[in-house]
Order: sequence, then C-alpha cells, then structure tokens
Amino acid sequence: MNMKKFALLTAVLALLVSCGSGDRGELVGVKGKKWHPEKPYGMTLVPGGAFIMGKSDDDLAGVQDAPTRTATVRAFYMDETEITNSEYRQFVNWVRDSIIRTNLAIIADDFGLTPDDGGTGEFAFKDADTTNMSVYEKYMIDNYSGLGPTGYEGRKLNHDVDLIFDTSEYPDEYYAEVMDTMYLPIEESYNGQRTWDVKKFKFQYTYMDIKKAAKNKNLRRKDVLITEEVEVYPDTTAWIRDFAYSYNEPMHNDYFWHDAYGDYPVVGVSWKQANAFCQWRTLNKNGYQKSKGKAFVNSFRLPSEAEWEYAARGGLQGATFPWGGPYTKNDRGCFMANFKPLRGDYAADQALYTVEADAYEPNDYNLYNMAGNVSEWVYGSYDPGSYEYSSTINPNVNDPDNERKVVRGGSWKDVAYFLQVSSRDYEYADSARSYIGFRTVQDYMGTEVTNNARN
Repeated sequence: MNMKKFALLTAVLALLVSCGSGDRGELVGVKGKKWHPEKPYGMTLVPGGAFIMGKSDDDLAGVQDAPTRTATVRAFYMDETEITNSEYRQFVNWVRDSIIRTNLAIIADDFGLTPDDGGTGEFAFKDADTTNMSVYEKYMIDNYSGLGPTGYEGRKLNHDVDLIFDTSEYPDEYYAEVMDTMYLPIEESYNGQRTWDVKKFKFQYTYMDIKKAAKNKNLRRKDVLITEEVEVYPDTTAWIRDFAYSYNEPMHNDYFWHDAYGDYPVVGVSWKQANAFCQWRTLNKNGYQKSKGKAFVNSFRLPSEAEWEYAARGGLQGATFPWGGPYTKNDRGCFMANFKPLRGDYAADQALYTVEADAYEPNDYNLYNMAGNVSEWVYGSYDPGSYEYSSTINPNVNDPDNERKVVRGGSWKDVAYFLQVSSRDYEYADSARSYIGFRTVQDYMGTEVTNNARN
C-alpha cells in the first residue's frame, strides 16, 4: 500500500469514528447511564451541615472529653431505628444457610452427585453443569478452580432449591450428614432438643485499609487487603453476665429468637459483629443490584462519632437531648425515652428492659431512640483528647490498635446523663453487652442542600 492510499484510509476511518460517536470531535465527556439516588429501605436522609459538637452543658461527670467545637459533616442516610432482632436474624440465617449450602455442594462434588438425583446432588455447585455456562464462567473455572484455602472459592452456590430443616424430609444420607455437623453433638442435647452449633456461624469478608494505602503509595493492593472472620451469633449470655445476682434467664432464653421480640433492638453484638453486619448488608444489596443490572450502592457502615451526634441533635443547636431539653419529661409529665429514671425506678418510663425500636417520638430527622433504649456502637476509638486534634470536616478517629470503641446515646439501664447527645462512653471491640446495639449509615452521593444553606 502506497502512502497516498494509507493517508486516505486513515482519514476515512477518522471520519467514520467521528461520525459514529456523535460528538463532532468535541470534548463532551463519557456518556453514562442516568443515575438517580435511591433512598435505602428503612433509612432517612440526614442533610449535611455544620454544628456545635461537644458538651454545651455543665460537665457534671468531670471527664472533660467533649469540649465544644464546630464540626461539619456531609449528607448521609441513617437507619430510622436501631437494627432489630428480626433484621439481625436475617443476617444470621443468611450466614447459616450459606454455610449449609456450601457444605452440601462440597459433598456433592466429592461424591459426584448430580442435580438430577433428587437428593443432595440438587445442591451441587452451579458450575457442575457446564452446558449452560458462559465463556467467562468456563474460563474462570478452567484457570482458577482449586485456588484458595478450601479450593472452592468463587464457585456459585445453587440457591434455587430450598433447604430442608425437617429431619423427616431429609432426601438422603449425605444431606443428613451435612446437617448433623451443623448441630451441637448429640450428647449435648437436652429436653429432647438439639440446637445449632453457633460457633460455626461465621462470616468472612475482605476490605481494603485505605488509610494504610494512602500513607505508603508503594504498597501493592495485596498488602492493604485485610480478611476478617467473625462469629455472627449474638452473645445471649450477656443478659446473665452483665447483672450479678439478678434473674434475667427469660431474656437470655427468648430475647433474640422469639418473635415477640422481633421488633426490639438486637443486643449482645460486639463492635466487630456490627461491622460484619454492615459488610453483609452491602453484599446482600449489591447482589440484588447486580442481578437486576443496576448500579452498585455505597457501602453500609457504622456512623462516625460526629455523624452520630449531628444526627441525634436533629438540627437543634446546643440542645441537651434529641428532643431539646433540658428535661427528660414532656409537658404532660411523660418520659421522652427509655432509661433508668428516679434513682433506679426502671419501670417509671413504662419499660423494664428494652422497648420496640420505633417506640417514643422521633427527633426532627425522623430518627427513633437516639437517646435511651440501647446504646449504639459508632465507628470510632475512644480517646479523651480526640476532639482536640481531629479534623473539623467529617471528623473521625478510629485507631486499629485502640480496642476501646465509642458507644453513644445511653441505654435502658443508664441514668439521664448518658442520654445527652454530647455524652461519650466506650466499650471494648470484642465485648457484647445486653444494653448495646447499633444502627447503620450509608454515604449520600449528590448535592443535597445542607441545613446551613437553608437558613
């Protein structure tokens, strides 16, 4: 090909590319899909803004860990209520069912059981049948099968077949063997009942330590990826352990599993378990988004200390409680929250322990029980001096080496001091208490008008 023909061909191709793209050679940017923010179910939008963070009232406890300062936070979604037993059970059941399905698929793989056998083979890995596999899926199986600690990472489970929990309906001996491993040994049963071995209810997830990566740009991704494995079942013995010489066995036996408490806030969950729940909620939602061809949502997470206090104030500047204050009763003489009033009269507020997560009146951001009921984990480590050195925009102090994690809001067993929106307290990350729960947040993408701009 001579140079004239080559130049002519190049010009024609350039013209075709220009015409085909429709941009007329102009810088118009990459055209993506139209995106509209979707309010997550059960959450409310907290508009960004600035507020006076810290204890504006007298520091009666004398801890001096919350001096007033102006802080600014970006907009975010927050759960209207504390995470309930029913919602947390969804997480526990998902982990349990995933482990059972994985074990069934492995035993089917080991013994060559196939989906047409009417038994355990029905739970074989999706890739056991290669006839309907896409080119990409076949490539991944051919090149990555057998990798990872177990050799089964990345293989798709079959969720189209319902699990069977009635022992009289087990399809074959393989199924019975797998289910037997999920229960405590037969010698540990009592009253004719076997219970789940909750030590096997473990959720594993991986996340990136972005702060570590930002400090050292020479690190490779594998150097900043952290894998966690967390037992997800709440520590129901907290009801006994937290109160010596007290009869709380009914709460230990029934509070988490019984439907009567389904709408009550989950307790007995450590800071690490609360973070695992956030990871699962993100995974669960984005799994659905992917199946519908929709864009992924931002991660669910625990709120920072500043976000929690900003949300708890509900737009009120310098208020003592989420409803304003300075009193814990309204003008009709009714208590505004669930706590320990009147020198220890637990029942004076019409509740002995916890109450439903949507009890009492919400604050002006439509958030329930930001004071009382259960204290709430936030994503921050407790340092008495953190207000002095943390940033004034989206302040957050979480030191991985500091196991003392902040809890806010006070609980059903606390006096009014801890119900104040500015009071700080802490518990250790691996501890579970009968009076500590949590709620989650999600970052908002967009240009939501802030409170300050409306004034």
